[in-house]
Amino acid sequence: MSTLDTCKAGIKAWQDAFNRQDAKGCAEQYAEGTTMLARPMGTFTGRESIQAFWQQIIDQGFEDVEYQNVVWTPEGDDGYILSASWTMNKAYGVVHKEHWQRQPDGSARLVFDEFEILGER
Repeated sequence: MSTLDTCKAGIKAWQDAFNRQDAKGCAEQYAEGTTMLARPMGTFTGRESIQAFWQQIIDQGFEDVEYQNVVWTPEGDDGYILSASWTMNKAYGVVHKEHWQRQPDGSARLVFDEFEILGER
C-alpha cells in the first residue's frame, strides 16, 4: 500500500471511530506524544488527553463528521499533510494541518493535528 493510501486509511479509521462515538478509537489514530491544537478549545498532548477531548465532544452530542475539499500534500518520505473543511451535526470548521505519518507497524498515525471550529450549525 502506498504511503498516501496508508494515510487515507488512517483518516477513514479516525472518521469511522468518531461517527460510531468511539473516543478511544479516535485517540488510537494519534501517535504517542502527538500535539493536537483544537482552536479555540486549547492544546492537547498525548493520547489520554486527546481521548478525553474527543469524549467531551461526543458527550455534548457532536456526531456525523464529514470532510470536504480534502487536499493531501506530501511531507517527507513517510507522510502527508491533510487540509480540508469539515462539518458535523452541530458545528463546522477547517483542518489547517493533519500530519499523517507512516509508523513502524505500517499504519499511519497523526503526529500533529491543528483544526479550528468556525461556527455552529
